[in-house]
Order: sequence, then structure tokens, then C-alpha cells
Amino acid sequence: MTAPATRGVTAALDALVAAGTAAGLGAGAVRDEGERLAAAVAESAPGAAPAWLAATDRDADDLTAFFTAAGSARRWRHAPTDLLGALVASGSPHAVAYAEALAQLVSSACDLGSPALEVVAAASVTAAVQRAAVGAPAGSTSPASGAAPGGPVPSSPSAPVGASPAGPGRSAAPDGAPAPTATAPAVPTAPAPPAAPAQPEKTFDELLAELDALVGLDRVKREIRQQAQLLRVEQLRADAGLTRPSLTRHLVFVGNPGTGKTTVARLVAGLYRALGLLAQGHLVEVDRSELVAGYLGQTAAKTTEVVQRAIGGVLFIDEAYALADDQYGTEAVNTLVKDMEDHRDELVVIVAGYPLPMARFLATNPGLESRFATTVTFDDYTDGQLREIFALAARRADFEPSPACLDLLEEIVAAQPRHEGFGNGRYARNLLDRAVLRHAWRLRDVAEPTVEQLRTLLPEDLATDVEDVAPDLPVPGADAAPADPPDEDGPAAPGADPGRSTLGTTPRTDSEPTEEPA
Repeated sequence: MTAPATRGVTAALDALVAAGTAAGLGAGAVRDEGERLAAAVAESAPGAAPAWLAATDRDADDLTAFFTAAGSARRWRHAPTDLLGALVASGSPHAVAYAEALAQLVSSACDLGSPALEVVAAASVTAAVQRAAVGAPAGSTSPASGAAPGGPVPSSPSAPVGASPAGPGRSAAPDGAPAPTATAPAVPTAPAPPAAPAQPEKTFDELLAELDALVGLDRVKREIRQQAQLLRVEQLRADAGLTRPSLTRHLVFVGNPGTGKTTVARLVAGLYRALGLLAQGHLVEVDRSELVAGYLGQTAAKTTEVVQRAIGGVLFIDEAYALADDQYGTEAVNTLVKDMEDHRDELVVIVAGYPLPMARFLATNPGLESRFATTVTFDDYTDGQLREIFALAARRADFEPSPACLDLLEEIVAAQPRHEGFGNGRYARNLLDRAVLRHAWRLRDVAEPTVEQLRTLLPEDLATDVEDVAPDLPVPGADAAPADPPDEDGPAAPGADPGRSTLGTTPRTDSEPTEEPA
């Protein structure tokens, strides 16, 4: 951890809060979102947790807070943040500035701990995703200031060549005092550019066209179109003074991770807004950790707070079956059912997860089964569809995979068993992250790579394991004599799994999820 890196993240968070408050967002909610995003970006960097705790002014021993924050924001590595999504959905003229502030925060978060190639590669994709949400061009800063071992790192996917959680409501300084400032001389700043004009909200037909443009998902497209047309006609009947049938608008999404459930949920929110069924049409995405509190009696308030954020839009609960595990989850479900009834005309809830666990979850409360009458099944992507997803994601990040690279990619995904838990689109994106990392390592000795070299992904860039990315990277201390092995009958480390080696593993906490949400 370095003091400049900590100050950089702190300054980036302050800039994000400034951009968010200018857009009318709450300062506490903006800072909370920024801190969680920074944790998710830096999660795998050695030493990131202490640096993040220092940057966010937390107790240096509260490592659980870091992993909880990172786990709750992993989905934002490949999708716009919730607040950015709300700004885009409302056509806010401040969305571009907020997206750029998020990208700059991602850049600063790369310096937490010891910058690693895989962190830089993944962060460049995250920054590009936030900018792409508002249709902004790639930024002018690279995602990290550290250079790769052995040579320069090419420009990130979000940067042109040669370009250089506190809780809501926490103030920058106690008692409302001004935040301390650095002693460096003030530098005159250029006047702020005029706000960009508000983007027009997408029409019903435009959103359906966007749905049709998604790779694969034929069954999903058919079911969502049917549901949208059913609700459209229901609205027209109501406008004509006819009897309005009692139709449930809530949905169940079932399928493996990475099958586009979050993307489709965002389109559903837009479609319902275009039909006049929702006021804003924004998406609030949560999981169990954001609904359940640490003590009985607190969960109801926490769940209701989340529901209030989603009023006028869609509440998307990923891995909702986890709420069926214990009395805390039961309290959240009971509260959710009540809030759905209280706000039945201004809230849509979508629950998502694996098919069998979701069936058991809906059976835990009679109110759930009656309110979720429509189930949409997301099938696994085919090999050809995963090839297309990889190519599209690479081009969005300003890379161009060669035909041979895509052929090998298709062979790799064909060898993957399609069991429950297969990553689908997420697996393709993980392969892209490693390809970007391997590409950077391949060019480490090229002093002045051409633009074509910086953009082209080759078959040799497709490393299927992180360990394959830089196999010739010197390992510090590798030449040192190995320590004497412990006695076979000696006591194991506290909490260790007997019979399982702990060499080369990273400690995990109970609050650190093992899977990103879909």
C-alpha cells in the first residue's frame, strides 16, 4: 500500500461524489457505490484490502468490510453501476460526467496494493463498460500507472495509444467541517463544459429491437415479447375504459450464470417504462447480502430500504433462492411480499437463480407463488454464440481477435461441460480478460508496438488459466531454499481443511462470494 495510491482513490471518490450530487444523487449513496466498485476492481491485488480500508477511512483490521464490498459489486466489472444505470434510464445530462468519474475511480483503484497485470486488464474492461453505458468514447487515461514487469504495458482497451464502504450519508469531514486539503499550490482549472443535452428515452419499438439484437436467447426473446405485448394491450384496454384484467408483472428468471439475465432485466425495466407502467424504468440489482441484516428485526428495515430505491423501476434479486436458507431470509421474503403489495402499481420485482433452487424458493411463501406467475428460462449459449460474444466484447474494448484466435476460442468453449454453474457469457469475458493480459505480456519487449499490434489478439493470447498468462515471469524468492515441511502428525493451522494444501491459496472470508451475479 502506498500513500499516493490511497490519496488517489480518496480524491477519485470525492470527484465521483461531486459528479453524483451535480446529477441530483445522494452523496452517501454515491460514495457507497464508488467504494464498492473500487473494492471489486482491486479485490485480487495483493495488499489491496488494507489500502482500501485506509482510502475509505475504515478500521485497518476490518477486512470483512473489504470483501463484503467487493462481493456486492463484482457485477459492475461487466455492467454499469446501479446509479449510472438510473441516470441513463432517466436521460440525465449528467450521466456522461458520472460515467467518466466512475472510469477515473476504476483507474485509481488499480493502484491499491501491488498493481498486477490481471487487475489492470480487468479494470480496463470495467472502465470501458461504464463509458459505453452513456455512449462515451474511450477515456484519455490508462487504468493504472504501474508498468508491467519487463516492459511497458500497451494502452488499455479504454484508453487511446500514448495517453497517459462508508455508509450512506457520511460526510468528508466530521461535524460538517471542510475536508482537509493538500498544501500544493492551487492550479487554475478550465471552466466546466456545458452539460450535454439529455438523451431521449428509448421507445417501446427501439427497446424490442435492442432485445432482438442480443446474441442467442431465442426463447427469452419470444417470452419477453409476449409479456410486453400482453401488458401493452392491458394498458390500451384500461385507457379505453374497459375492464382491466388482474395480471402480475413480476417475473422469474432461471438459468445458469452469464446468460444475460441482468441485461434482459434492464430491457424489461425500459419496456415497462415505455408502456407507462413504471415512472423511471431504472434497475436496482441486489442479492441476499443487500437484503439481510446481521440481526433479526433489522432485516425488514434493510429490505424495505432497498425496495424504496427501486420504486418506479425494477428490483432484480439475483440468486434469490439464498433467501430460503434461514430465518433471516424468511424475514426478508415476508417483508418483500408486503412491500410488493403496498407498491403493486409502481414496482416490478424479478427474481433469478438456478431452476430447482428457485422452485423451492417460490414454495417457501404462498404470496410468492401467486405473484410470480411467469417464468423465463435462459438457455446456455452455444459454442458459436460464445464465439460471437467474445468477439463483440473484444471489439467494444478496441481489440480485434484474429480469425484463428476465434477458431481456437470456439474449440476451448466446446470442451467445457455445460453443467449447472457453467459461466456462459461470463466465461467468455473471463477468457477475454486473460487474453488482454496475455497480449500485454506478449508485447512486453516491443518498445514501440504498432496500432495493429496493440489491437490484434492472436491464438497464443488465449490462456485458459491465470497461471498460463506469464509462465516465464520470475517469481520472487523462487531460488530460496524451501522451508522444512511440517511434521505429518503436527497440528494443522487454525481453520485449515485437513488434507488440503494451503500453499498458493488466498485466504477467503465467509462474506466473500464465490460467484458473480448473472
